[in-house]
Amino acid sequence: MKKIIMATAALLLGATAAQAGGDQIHIVGSSTVYPFSSYVAEELGATTKFKTPVVESTGSGGGMKLFCAGNGMDTPDITNASRRMKDKEYKQCQENGVKYITEVVVGYDGIALAQSKDTAPMNLTRKQILLAVAAEVPNKEGTALIANPYHFWDEIDASLPHRKITFYGPPTSSGTRDAFEDLTMKAVAKKMDVYTNLYKADQKANKKYKKYHEVRQDGVYVPSGENDNLIVQKLTKDPEALGIFGYSYLTENSDRISAATIAGIAPSPAAVQDGSYKLARSLYFYIKKSHIDKVPGMKEYINLFTSEQMIGDGGACTEIGLIALPEEMRAKYRAQAANLTNLKPEDLKAK
Repeated sequence: MKKIIMATAALLLGATAAQAGGDQIHIVGSSTVYPFSSYVAEELGATTKFKTPVVESTGSGGGMKLFCAGNGMDTPDITNASRRMKDKEYKQCQENGVKYITEVVVGYDGIALAQSKDTAPMNLTRKQILLAVAAEVPNKEGTALIANPYHFWDEIDASLPHRKITFYGPPTSSGTRDAFEDLTMKAVAKKMDVYTNLYKADQKANKKYKKYHEVRQDGVYVPSGENDNLIVQKLTKDPEALGIFGYSYLTENSDRISAATIAGIAPSPAAVQDGSYKLARSLYFYIKKSHIDKVPGMKEYINLFTSEQMIGDGGACTEIGLIALPEEMRAKYRAQAANLTNLKPEDLKAK
């Protein structure tokens, strides 16, 4: 069913904001949230009098730029994000007149490090991932940083296979890229003196070493666009490689790919919900309140997306890979969406 829905929604990707504006909801943003947003859009179009919303997979960063460009009807009504809105994005919205924004969390996601199902499974730690993907890594003595010399996993740790290090992953515009860097690179580097001592020595010149997340640029990490299905295709052709994308793409393609475990834990709804799988994050969408009374069906789309029918335990979106929030959190965000609660700068700093 998901493939049919996504194929139908893909036909809409060529539509422009101007075409959508006014009588049809226009949604942009995260490729991770895209399957769920598209499912809800198709359901709205099929079961109500409203037109099926146009949903575009632009990446979280790309969606924020479009969303925050202004209040005109040629700008998106909603943007999806696989990470929280950044301070600088909020400020851009405010500067461009997008003063009233509602933030909604629809569920959880686990970032999967996937590979061809024909390849022997890998178990990695977050430190090993940092050492594989970072531009600068500690020397053997751990006393200084050097340009990353590693090209095979067993060069990092002799217990790992002699397998070429290749990552097919999202570009810098992607919320999944931001979350991957936060949950692996920053999380590890901020606890390693070889990075943090540089920051302490000169906080202005060495700011990047406070929570280091600079990805190597020598071809080991291959930015592969906002279409996660293309990464899946690359993995089937390159059995040594790992791909980085949301859990829903792993479940949708389980006949072709499998996940590496992180510290012995595989991505799963239960492991994400209980916190044992460390590469987990929340999924969001943001509503432009100034469009609510101007675009037919916006309230209905928002109510449908936040309904138990879609994001509850056993809901339609959880059937295609969304990991449900606890019931009380679902109720909280459903009320927040229904009341169009205004996002404030201090909210962005809250955990």
